[in-house]
Amino acid sequence: MVEKMSENKSGPGFGVGILVGVAVGTIIGFLLAPRSGRETRDIVKNKADDVSATVKDLTADRKKVYTEGWRSRGGRPKVKPTYFE
Repeated sequence: MVEKMSENKSGPGFGVGILVGVAVGTIIGFLLAPRSGRETRDIVKNKADDVSATVKDLTADRKKVYTEGWRSRGGRPKVKPTYFE
C-alpha cells in the first residue's frame, strides 16, 4: 500500500534548516577567510554600518513622501474608529 505524503511537511523544520545552514556557512566562512580576524571584524562592522545608514535613509525618504502626500490631501489620513475593532 502506498502512503500519501502530506503536502505541508516543510513548515517550521524548513526554517530551522535554513537558519542552521546559514550559521554553519558563516562559521566556515570565518574559519577559511584569507584575512585576519581583526580585518574581517572591521569589514563586517563597516558593512553593518552601511546597511544601517541605508535603512535610515530609505525610511526618512519614505516618511517625507508620506508626509507630503498627507499634506496635499489636507492632513493625516482619516481612519474610522471602527477600523481597529
